[in-house]
Amino acid sequence: MLAWLSDNGLLLGLAVLDGLASAASIFMVAVGLNLVFGVMRILNVAHGSLYAIGAYSAASLTLFLTSRGLPGWLCYPALVIAAALVGAILGPLIERVLLKRVQNQEPVLQLLVTFALFMILEDVQKLIWGVQPVSNDTPMRLLGTVDVPFGTDVIPYTAYQLYVLPGVALLTLVGLAWFMRRTLAGRVIVAVTTDREAATSQGIDAAKVTMLTFTFGAALAALGGALASPMTSMVPGVGASTIVLSFAVVATAGLGQIEGAAIAAVMIGLGRSIAVYLEPELEVVVPYLIMVLVLLVRPQGLFGVTETRRI
Repeated sequence: MLAWLSDNGLLLGLAVLDGLASAASIFMVAVGLNLVFGVMRILNVAHGSLYAIGAYSAASLTLFLTSRGLPGWLCYPALVIAAALVGAILGPLIERVLLKRVQNQEPVLQLLVTFALFMILEDVQKLIWGVQPVSNDTPMRLLGTVDVPFGTDVIPYTAYQLYVLPGVALLTLVGLAWFMRRTLAGRVIVAVTTDREAATSQGIDAAKVTMLTFTFGAALAALGGALASPMTSMVPGVGASTIVLSFAVVATAGLGQIEGAAIAAVMIGLGRSIAVYLEPELEVVVPYLIMVLVLLVRPQGLFGVTETRRI
């Protein structure tokens, strides 16, 4: 074991750093998916498209700013602004026009409708941005690299992936946990999640809570895409791979779990990254292998609870 670590220590260090950065991006999408499910009880397949549109929009906005010769630091608020606009525009539109109409329908119908929406949004992306890769690495390039000590080695790593991505994900986790437990608005969301009928009977506007929560969840998915956009090129299909990984995180953590989604994202992000460096053939399999192993032991997920059925 010691000999293996000595020979592969640098690769393992890189795998850990890449895994944490990947986990942060996946968490942003998965926690939004969990919020939407908690309030609406809909597994929204189109959530992955919101991630992709957020990434495309952020790249386009930063490219516009840099092409005009504006200060480079503006690209960082541009990432947040792009995500907020995607959430504010598409969130209420999708919830009011489509999801509200199928909220109380059979789960199979809900999945079919959200999958159809996903396919429509995929074509919308191609109409707007085409099929050629879209990328802009300015936010990552401006911050440069830092030397990360790992044992006797030093790993040069991008500061953006080391600080910005995990930092935003951690702030999102802490902020959401505080908001849901310590604020009146958060408790209202919890009330609607726990028992929609009882919450409505107490005077809570459940429809408004649902719309605002879905919009916030959409913005989180778009923010995940915006933050990931400096690290990769956006191509058609990026939303599909992201939503599948997010489903794996949600299933592993348990539906409706926020802190659990963070832990599951780290597990899957690290597992996938280590596989890339040590056994690339297993990269696609590892996230779902982790999910299957967890579900075999705990069908409700690591942190999920068994719900009682109302008859």
